[in-house]
Amino acid sequence: MKIYSWNVNGIRAVHKKGYFEPFIAKHQPDILCLQETKAEQGQSEVDLPEYDEYWSSAEKKGYSGTAIFTKIAPIEAICGLPDDLRFDHELLDGYGDAAKEGRVTTLEFEEFYVVSVYTPNAKDDLSRLPMRQHWDRAFLAYMKRLKSEKPVIFCGDLNVAHTELDLARPKENKGKKGFTAEERGGIDEMVKAGFKDSFRLFHEGNGHYTWWSHFGKARERNVGWRIDYCMVSEDLLPIVKKAEIHPEVFGSDHCPVSVEISI
Repeated sequence: MKIYSWNVNGIRAVHKKGYFEPFIAKHQPDILCLQETKAEQGQSEVDLPEYDEYWSSAEKKGYSGTAIFTKIAPIEAICGLPDDLRFDHELLDGYGDAAKEGRVTTLEFEEFYVVSVYTPNAKDDLSRLPMRQHWDRAFLAYMKRLKSEKPVIFCGDLNVAHTELDLARPKENKGKKGFTAEERGGIDEMVKAGFKDSFRLFHEGNGHYTWWSHFGKARERNVGWRIDYCMVSEDLLPIVKKAEIHPEVFGSDHCPVSVEISI
């Protein structure tokens, strides 16, 4: 089974550019997690009859949003975070309510859960970092809750490079958005809770990136960041067969990532 994740930075835009359906045709994901869809389902012109689509859209039009496209019928689809976690964690700040930004879509299958997540950006001046820390705790609490029922795969743009190997210029970016101790600590807590970075099961070293700035020909020069992940609960490790980054796929400032399991 092939599970892909892609921050498309606007599904209507990537479809209009002619990149989305060729990507699907070539890679044939069984399950596709999307982030930053920037649309509601009825606004998308993507037509993939072999997939069922499940969307979580932001209240604010043209902003954020996640979705999961699947060839396998789920038992249940869940949009957003559970109400108790929304109320227990301060997710409202001067930018809005992160719980109303369509940042989580969950599908329950017979043997595991799949979650698409788009973690809030801390902002250049780190003004959203405090809320971001609340978000990390709320989201991890949700993943632990799901994991207590059955294995979990959560995929998406976590908006952080975990280690110095995960961005091209760690020294210059230390303490900046996407590479603060607080954000990196959020990944540490996920690992402590039993979720593994599937890509690092198979690949070592740097040079493996999933996002590039639009400036300075960063993508051509591979001056990037690895901020998109497929995280798997440790009970799935025996059936994880492959994890990849797909920088050859264009259409967004992010490229897709994938994990393959033998199920």
